[in-house]
Amino acid sequence: MDSESKTSTGHVTRKTVLRAALAAGMAAPAVLMGVPALARTLSGSEAALDLTPECDDGDDLTVPQMEGPYFKPNSPLRSALKDGPGTPLTVSGYVFGRACRPVSGVLLDFWQADANGAYDNTGFKFRGHQFTGADGSFKLTTIVPGLYPGRTRHLHVKVQAPGRPILTTQLYFPNEPRNNTDSIFDPRLLMTVRDAGGGREAAFDFVIDVPQNPGPTPTATPTTAPPGGTWTAGRSYAAGDRVTYGGVGYVCLQAHTAMAGWEPPNVPALWRIG
Repeated sequence: MDSESKTSTGHVTRKTVLRAALAAGMAAPAVLMGVPALARTLSGSEAALDLTPECDDGDDLTVPQMEGPYFKPNSPLRSALKDGPGTPLTVSGYVFGRACRPVSGVLLDFWQADANGAYDNTGFKFRGHQFTGADGSFKLTTIVPGLYPGRTRHLHVKVQAPGRPILTTQLYFPNEPRNNTDSIFDPRLLMTVRDAGGGREAAFDFVIDVPQNPGPTPTATPTTAPPGGTWTAGRSYAAGDRVTYGGVGYVCLQAHTAMAGWEPPNVPALWRIG
């Protein structure tokens, strides 16, 4: 579990608990029962960072950054920017308000360079907008952007909830050599990225200025070990790990720390029979 998953006192935060429940398709009331956060993985030698701000105290929002010279309004409504060759990239996550509750109907307008580091300033290649779903989730399918002089690898995005201010910012990739020389780079805007199936998968959660009632604070479920299988609560599993539970074999789909209530039959987002 990375630094985003815990506070400085070691407690699982409201945002990561909510994110984990939403990712597993749990209903809203179940979010308050106390469920584990999905693990996120930093690659290479980069230290664990506060990748996205905690929102449980009501004042830590995703930091803004400059728009840059290449933004264009009126991008098409689409979540797949398959406008040219390059390494496939999927970026997914959630948009939360000040009390760590997901926000639906949020506009996210993405734009980026192509694989050669060039922006399309005459058309709308590698540009598009989408809206978060009822659970506050979004998913962008695109390619890893190329490099151009003076900048590290990055994605641009504008985020706006209905009737609220626009957040303009940029998202970054870990372990990029130019991160250390780019004067705009901010480690608080690092995505979590991993290699997957010939491409890359990234995750990032936005916290935006939307007032919300906090509701009760979820608590972690005590760890227990079920009988008759190798799956064990409290253990960290990596994608590809195999376990048995109730006499059935399962393969792990996403890295996570197991907790009671998230046995393989209950969370198809984390386990498949195999």
